[in-house]
Amino acid sequence: MNAFEIIGPVMIGPSSSHTAGAVKIGFIARQLIREEIRSARIYLHGSFLATGKGHGTDKALIAGLLGMKADDERIPDSLNIAKQKGLEYHFHGIELRDVHPNSVMLRLQGVHGMELEIVASSLGGGAIKICSIDGLEANICAMYPTLIVHNIDQPGHVSEVTSMLGHKSVNIAEMQLFRDRRGGNAVMVIECDQEIPLEALDWLRKLEGIVKVTYLSMEEKNEF
Repeated sequence: MNAFEIIGPVMIGPSSSHTAGAVKIGFIARQLIREEIRSARIYLHGSFLATGKGHGTDKALIAGLLGMKADDERIPDSLNIAKQKGLEYHFHGIELRDVHPNSVMLRLQGVHGMELEIVASSLGGGAIKICSIDGLEANICAMYPTLIVHNIDQPGHVSEVTSMLGHKSVNIAEMQLFRDRRGGNAVMVIECDQEIPLEALDWLRKLEGIVKVTYLSMEEKNEF
């Protein structure tokens, strides 16, 4: 355990898990969808549902979706800011399986039609984990540039992606492969040591058998 895990992040309180972690979940979801968010359906699970209201979890999640960080003084007023910006949101309860008690499902739609569903957990000390993206397992710590490729489970896709990364001098820190069944839907989750050029992501999206390419950049741009 390091000092950050003991002391916690710099934040607008009261809770590193229910507030700071929730802000980060919203912010990372915004980075993944890569456009302003038009509507958000937010499904709270476990402790997020039971005690989140008192800890400001609702305000924290919306603040993150608006691009705020955990130390932003506007977090307590985020619901009003969301209405001013035209972000439509609805909160619901849900019972998720095999997740941390501090978990949430976000179903988002961007202003240009991009859609995203994630399940994420706040692990304490401001740390989070993205458990699934668009219904497929992901297991992302959201600390490195991360490439998520949804594809048809066919030979050749993994080598195409890894060869592209090598050509762009992007080193793979960790790689995870998931699929729902043989020949069905599959996903690659690749955490990288360097940012991936945008033209490489566009190239990937045009490959046959690639269903969706999502990218989490550590270059925290709030304007899309």
